[in-house]
Amino acid sequence: MSDADGGSYTLVVALTDDATLSAGALGEHRFPAGAYAYTGSALGSGGFSRVDRHRRTARGDHDVRHWHVDYLLGHPAARIDRVVRSVSVDVECAVAERLPAGPIAGFGASDCGCPSHLASGDRDETAECDGDAGNALDALAERALAAHEAAVAETDDLDATVEVVAGSEE
Repeated sequence: MSDADGGSYTLVVALTDDATLSAGALGEHRFPAGAYAYTGSALGSGGFSRVDRHRRTARGDHDVRHWHVDYLLGHPAARIDRVVRSVSVDVECAVAERLPAGPIAGFGASDCGCPSHLASGDRDETAECDGDAGNALDALAERALAAHEAAVAETDDLDATVEVVAGSEE
């Protein structure tokens, strides 16, 4: 599958330090250090090249803040750990609804009726990890993968696939 195929994706993001960020029109919010998952769509002509733009923002190579997630990814303590993507199918809202409640109402969901497209790692999972951010990221990534698989299964689209790719440039 090429990146031009597009579909829906979830960025699994590690935030290594607490941060207070402005999230565009949503205003300023505090983000505790931990694991986050942002679900979006890449259905336009560029397909998954949108994920590459997110990677550039997380690396500090792209300064434009257009989407809510840009404010999180643009913080120096944020990095994309991995990306779960559903290729050739629009399951953005179905995936977001299957993930834990987000810390900010409306985040990434200004064009739909979802409560939020940003999920945070479950506090219980983080506590069980004894502070090991890797375990919290793994747990949230597993939930994102399961959410994508379940959402794709509901579409009955036999051509749709789910895959996990590296957070950094492939």
